[in-house]
Amino acid sequence: MTPYLPPYFDPLSTEDLTKIICSRFEQEPAQSLASELPRFVGSGLYAIYYVSGTDELYAPLMDYKIPVYVGQSRSHNSATGKPAKFKDPLWRRVSQHRQSIDGAENLALADFGIRLLRLPDVHCGLGENGIRVGYRPVWNEILTGFGSNEQGRTTRRSARSMWDTVHPGRARTFGVEKHKSEDLRTKVVKRITEQVSSNIGPN
Repeated sequence: MTPYLPPYFDPLSTEDLTKIICSRFEQEPAQSLASELPRFVGSGLYAIYYVSGTDELYAPLMDYKIPVYVGQSRSHNSATGKPAKFKDPLWRRVSQHRQSIDGAENLALADFGIRLLRLPDVHCGLGENGIRVGYRPVWNEILTGFGSNEQGRTTRRSARSMWDTVHPGRARTFGVEKHKSEDLRTKVVKRITEQVSSNIGPN
């Protein structure tokens, strides 16, 4: 007979903290991106959802709590530890994403919602990783480039990102055309089909 060994539990373990953060995050109601959010101070976690509309690519997601993109915005630089230039990094990041979606020729801000939770910097990464790994959002893993910033001459010579290939129109300049929109859309359809047919979510 195997001798009894009491279970071990660390409430501050990375796994359990991630579960707590993700659970609390998903309790927040999604806010519409149709109107700019009132300015607020702080860093935190956010995720973008397709909540309405007739876009065949994303319509299957409307009845599910499956984000198309998840990200974080911190109050301090993760490399240097220096405070951010602004006290409202999360609000600013969301505002940048609103501009990107609004600039796309085939997307409408009114079709998207966003869930937000202000967090200390130390917990932002845990939450983002939990949501990203749990859902594998299509704009994080397939249509990459949505969250990137255009930074000078080097970026302007770079190939059009996968996101900009499928959703052209953002006020940016690009170099060569590297990706095919139809191939990327096929990959997105496959991923979304897998998402809605599986009981997925943050662990």
